[in-house]
Amino acid sequence: MSDSVSGCTEPRTAVTEPEVEALVRGICFKTGPPHTVGVEVEWLVHELRGPQLPVTPERLEAAYAALRTVPLRSALTVEPGGQLELSSPPAASLMECVDTVSADLDAVRAALREHDLGLLGIGHDPWHAPRRFLREPRYEAMETSLDRTGPAGRAMMCTSASVQVCLDAGYQEPGPLGHVRRWWLAHQLGAVLLAAFANSPLAGHEPTGWQSTRQLRWVEIGAGRAGAPVLDADPRGAWARHVLDAPVMCVRQDGGPWHVPDGLTFRDWTRSGAPRPPTWDDLDYHMTTLFPPVRPRGHLELRMIDAQPGEDGWIVPLAVTTALFNDPEAAETAYRAVKPLAERTEALPAPHNPLWLDAARYGLADPELHEVAVECFATALRALPRLGASTDVTDAVAAYRDRYVIRGRCPADDLLDRLRGTDGRTHGKDLRS
Repeated sequence: MSDSVSGCTEPRTAVTEPEVEALVRGICFKTGPPHTVGVEVEWLVHELRGPQLPVTPERLEAAYAALRTVPLRSALTVEPGGQLELSSPPAASLMECVDTVSADLDAVRAALREHDLGLLGIGHDPWHAPRRFLREPRYEAMETSLDRTGPAGRAMMCTSASVQVCLDAGYQEPGPLGHVRRWWLAHQLGAVLLAAFANSPLAGHEPTGWQSTRQLRWVEIGAGRAGAPVLDADPRGAWARHVLDAPVMCVRQDGGPWHVPDGLTFRDWTRSGAPRPPTWDDLDYHMTTLFPPVRPRGHLELRMIDAQPGEDGWIVPLAVTTALFNDPEAAETAYRAVKPLAERTEALPAPHNPLWLDAARYGLADPELHEVAVECFATALRALPRLGASTDVTDAVAAYRDRYVIRGRCPADDLLDRLRGTDGRTHGKDLRS
């Protein structure tokens, strides 16, 4: 699950346009039996006394220094706004992944409690304006680049959190577990997952009108940086073209600020060689600056799910997604269930199409998304025992279905109810559970 995908042995060698296309086609969909699974869980870090209270950078620095001494199996990283991310190693089964990340999260929470800090599962910070914690050249350049499309980039960098499910690309051959089918399914089922797990309806203490404000921010960043390629029968070719035609975020250099070009695509860069010829390392880095809702990195990284409430809320989207992709019977049923939704995309790439916009705005209040989500959760529940899921995991999925999916709700509705005081809680005080 590392950021590097090229594996190049000569990273400083200049790269040509045909070489880029050949390399991207060769590395971003590694086909074979789909059996490994991973998850990347992001969290906002908050004061235990009250999540709406700001945490100073000095306190975060001290807490993160202590965290670096904690032995973990997952990779621990800090996001630009100070969010924490745990990235699991590839696991041979759903339960191996759940057990590994659960143990690591227990250790992380214990270390944070020593500093009176905790983890908060919400897709977009409801209270605080974006404030950058990391000051590396990468993030200076990212901020400069994203500012050109408005304030959404800073919000994405500093106030968002997600659950990202990582699954094998699938077989080379056709069928329910073939890589072409899985790529297509990820972009249609992705809208259902977005709607079912939407959990970010607030910004600046107020409703935004979107169940997933986090997804709205990605839309606002623009299609070049955060959009998917056009879906066609050749995912490898479509993704290679997308990589070449995407804007270059920055040109790295050893000293001083990184150059942030305006409107330079990687294809342009290979042809012009200015301000210097791009290298294999530059291509490797360029692909890490593209944030589509489904990112091929050898495996498929599904990036549309908001961070979830509760200590173990992340397990439900991980389990549901894994079941619908990795169990052949469930994958076929999910494919048939979501197929009618494709008409609503109007053949436009995600997330900049009507289907994805409706999923982010309305969640499961959208009747068609609600109907498909009910069927997909039922399908996942039938498949989970076949994947070796524990009773606790299956029960958690069933409880989520009964609490939210059947009723046409998502966690965002709970947050809005608490803000309005319609669930008996004190107005706006506590959005954690």
